[in-house]
Amino acid sequence: MNFETLLLRGLFGTCALVCGLTLLAMVTATPASALATPGHAIATTQVIAAANPAGKAG
Repeated sequence: MNFETLLLRGLFGTCALVCGLTLLAMVTATPASALATPGHAIATTQVIAAANPAGKAG
């Protein structure tokens, strides 16, 4: 095999590996909402309510 063929095969292998690792990371990722502590979401809601006492958006 000549140099160009080896280079293309190596590039293909590298791209396939990166694509596979990216897919694996997306499949096994944990959502950010699951990482938050239960009290954190409640505190955030209370801060938003306190900042907007009239309940009007915008």
